[in-house]
Amino acid sequence: MIIMIRNTRLLIAAVLIALSFSGFGQNPKNLPRYDQQKFHFGFTLGFNSMDFRVTPVERSNNISDTVMLLEPVPQPGFNIGIVSSMKLDKYLDLRFVPTLSFGERKLKYKLRFSDSTIVSDEKVVESTYIDFPIFIKYKSKRLHNTRAYVTAGGRYSLDLASQSDKQNSTDAPIKLTPHDASVELGVGFDFYLNYFKFGTELKMAYGVLNLLKEEENLYAQGVKSLNSKMFWLTFTFE
Repeated sequence: MIIMIRNTRLLIAAVLIALSFSGFGQNPKNLPRYDQQKFHFGFTLGFNSMDFRVTPVERSNNISDTVMLLEPVPQPGFNIGIVSSMKLDKYLDLRFVPTLSFGERKLKYKLRFSDSTIVSDEKVVESTYIDFPIFIKYKSKRLHNTRAYVTAGGRYSLDLASQSDKQNSTDAPIKLTPHDASVELGVGFDFYLNYFKFGTELKMAYGVLNLLKEEENLYAQGVKSLNSKMFWLTFTFE
């Protein structure tokens, strides 16, 4: 929640800065024929917050080792991507934005062992995703040099840092499968500047696949499923 609030504040700050550059309501209309073009290309830079939706196994009441508490902790990262956009209608675009996302997630454990000892531990799960999102962008009417928009779609992600094939579970007790699929929603603003269109966008994605690879250790056996949950604050240049 804290990460999301920070991202929202960054989005608001970016909007205010872009408004100052766009000369809202003052300067002549920039790029007047921009929206008449069928295709647009560009790139993106931004920040992300990687998180998990955790479903733990039911806590055991016997004297064997067990996980008493499991808490995911989101961590910040960054991403870069390439924009390909096709105009479908006056207010509708189809967009494909392959992206490289770097980040990590933490899992905080509270473990109880058979001798009644309680230990707190933390595991870090690193990820480097190649994302292939395809989505619809629905735009508002252009107001001078500004548009608002919403997006909806899905993405396939390949984790290049996945250790699912690693045999030694001591080094990586929590392993993620390399493939993920998610649905995403977003909101943003486009600002028509003198030479290019600048956009600020806040997106949320929720994974539909269980990423956890089953392992014979306490850390993995304490988790029923791990699903990705990610937030992006992205700046587009088209």
